[in-house]
Parts: sequence; structure tokens; C-alpha cells
Amino acid sequence: MLPAVVKLCCGISYPHLRSMAGLQRTAVAVIGQEITNLQRWKQIRQHVKAHVGSKYNEPKSEDMKPAPSKEDQLFYVQQGQEAMRTALNMLEDKEGWKVEITETNGDVICSKVISGARKVFRLEAVLEASVDELYDLLFVRVEEMHQWNPSIQQIKVLKHVGPETIVTHEVSAETAGNMIGQRDFLSVRHSCKQKSGVYLGGAATQLESFPPQAGFVRAEDGPTCIVIQALDEDRRKSRFTWLLNMDVKRELKRCLETSVSNPVPAWQKEAGL
Repeated sequence: MLPAVVKLCCGISYPHLRSMAGLQRTAVAVIGQEITNLQRWKQIRQHVKAHVGSKYNEPKSEDMKPAPSKEDQLFYVQQGQEAMRTALNMLEDKEGWKVEITETNGDVICSKVISGARKVFRLEAVLEASVDELYDLLFVRVEEMHQWNPSIQQIKVLKHVGPETIVTHEVSAETAGNMIGQRDFLSVRHSCKQKSGVYLGGAATQLESFPPQAGFVRAEDGPTCIVIQALDEDRRKSRFTWLLNMDVKRELKRCLETSVSNPVPAWQKEAGL
């Protein structure tokens, strides 16, 4: 799945790269690292099913993060709410979506080019878990995500901003060739539970006490969101919709700067390019 999707991304979003072999390879590596999350969806599905319903260990008092000030609370809550609204508006806008992949199990991946030639992806699937179980797994127990998602090395909650909003630091897992280096994400995550389902939104944020870390590329994704809704015919299953929103151009620029100083990176040799 990955090679086809990556070529499609490069062809649609960056047609000028077709005649520039070196840059095209760079773009493939950049976009490929993002799309790898989608490629691993089948593996993640199996882990989700295995972890749903497992016992949740309450954090110890010494591990609890200090409560932020009221000013900080308002800032992060508003940022999380705005990210969710923006991402949901992208999902609800039905125009411009193109089906990229349809799996035999019913999973569908679509893409859309938005303003600034930026590309977003939408994944639709049905999971064998209830809405509450998935909410617990994806938000309440977010620090355990690395146990079942191979694209993540670790996630730490830096701030608890009430019951619906958190600030997290995420470190991506190392990839073969490691061309653009390990990335880390500083994000605000917001949740909303309604009768219609659970909504999880997020976006990149800033924290003075947690600047970019040495050895990592600080990536900025979002706004993004996940919508989880119970199936009418079987409420033990959920309809899962995920909007993946990435700033490819920013990562591409960093990647190109790296390639100037290292014209034949190891990943090209490993990939046979």
C-alpha cells in the first residue's frame, strides 16, 4: 500500500518533482514517513482489539502533573476546541475528497488538497470496540499508546487541563534509514463526549518550559481529529473516522536542506534509489 500512496501524493501535490529525480526521492521519504501510519493500520487494528478492555492503572500521586494556572487552562482549552472545530469542518466538507484506497475489510482512505497545496487524509473504518472503550484507549490512556502503535516511541502528558484537555509530548519511532531524523510533537488534545459519539481533536502547541529537543525534528501537525460513533446495528462496534493533517512542505524543506549537505543519504542506498 505505501509505495502506491506515496507516488500518488507526490504526483498530485508536487507534480514539478516528476522531472527532478533527487527531489522526488526526498519527497517520497518525507511523505512516506507520514503515510506509514496509514500503512500500519491493519497492525494497529489488531493491537486495539487486544488492548481494549485491559485494566487501566491509575497514575500514582507522585506522577501527577501540576495543575496549570487559570490563564493557561483557558488558553489550551480554547486552542483545543478551535482545533477540533476546524478539523470537523474539514471532514464535513464533502467536496474535493478522492478515494485513494479501499480495503477488502471496508476500510477507506481518501485524500484532499486544501489551501496552500496542503494535503489531508481521511480514514474510515469499523472497529470491534465500543465508543467508550476506544475513548479510554485513545484519550484516557494516551500514555500507553506506544504499547500498541508501532509508529510511536512514547507519549507523555505534560499538562492536565481539566477532564477534556491535555498537553502531550510525543516522540515518533525510529524509521529505516532515519532520513529526516526522529520527530517529536508538542500537542494540545481535546475531547468531547456527546450522544452522537466521541470527538477527539488536536493541534500543535507551544510550551516555554518545553522547547524543541536536541536530536529531534519538532513537527507540527493539525488541526486533526478522530470521530468515534456507535453502530446502530451493534453498539459493541464503532464507526471510526480519522483526519490526518500534515504540513508536508515544512518537512520537505527541512529534508531538502539536509540532502544538500548529504547528497547520498543512507536511505537511498537501502531503498535502491
